[in-house]
Amino acid sequence: MFKALLIEKDENGQRVGMSELDEEQLPEGDVTVRIACSTLNYKDALAITGKGPVVRRFPMVPGIDFAGVVEHSGNPAFRPGDKVVLNGWGVGETHWGGLAELARVKADWLIPLEPAFTFAQAMSIGTAGYTAMLCVMALERHGVTPESGEVLVTGAAGGVGSVAVAVLAKLGYEVAAVTGRPEEADYLGKLGAKRILSRSGFDAPGKPLGREQWAGAVDVAGGHVLANVCASMKYRGVVAACGLAGGMAFPATVAPFILRGVTLAGIDSVMCPAGERREAWRRLGRDLDPALLDAMTKPIAMADAIDVSEQLIAGKVRGRVIVPINDL
Repeated sequence: MFKALLIEKDENGQRVGMSELDEEQLPEGDVTVRIACSTLNYKDALAITGKGPVVRRFPMVPGIDFAGVVEHSGNPAFRPGDKVVLNGWGVGETHWGGLAELARVKADWLIPLEPAFTFAQAMSIGTAGYTAMLCVMALERHGVTPESGEVLVTGAAGGVGSVAVAVLAKLGYEVAAVTGRPEEADYLGKLGAKRILSRSGFDAPGKPLGREQWAGAVDVAGGHVLANVCASMKYRGVVAACGLAGGMAFPATVAPFILRGVTLAGIDSVMCPAGERREAWRRLGRDLDPALLDAMTKPIAMADAIDVSEQLIAGKVRGRVIVPINDL
């Protein structure tokens, strides 16, 4: 038997609570992992609160991330005792996820835990930080360097934003951080942001083209925020778009793309190929200062994930939320 957070749904609606489950109930997979630590992401909060159509199969154990130790493996790629990390692959959406003591998944979904990190540190990074690193790699791939000019990060006090600010600053970029929470200015400054900008300047309809300001950008918001960011990119600037916290729509024009040669690079962390995943985690081990993780991380008990999900959706959570589960 093992404990898990379980989402169930019937004709009376959705309900979420702690459950005691039998190992035989675990879904199909060739590797069973004893989970040391999981996280609570924005997507998990949407699933737990029912405020987004994240879960596509019920009952569901949420949690799109976990780190732990292999207990059983039917795949030669992993052996019992191996330390592993999982991010994405539909876990917590169509396949039972990480907010549980045990998980059974496909070996192809796992990568080895980067030696630089503990289980808790890996989950302090989680999908949010790994996505942030994919965004940084996309900016680099398209030629944005510290010498190119200022880089903008939206949703900077959130999980993706916090890691993006920290990594970019360590790499030598001048970072402008956008947030709707002015009280987080000191926090963002400690992560390395040189300028703090109010979200109010980005979340209303804007002009097709604005003043050229940023050489690169990492956007987690979508909606009017992304449209306004694109409109104010420098000539041949690059925007890495990875989220929709501000809306699914993209109310923009083609002007930035055909008049300034702006590149909009889409970032998908869920189905990202294993090679790029491993490179992102390797880069995190090199380019993210582990000393900053404590400042951006809040640990909670698994049973508290329900209440904290509401806070996360309301934009009241700073940085990352981790869920320690087993002491491994």
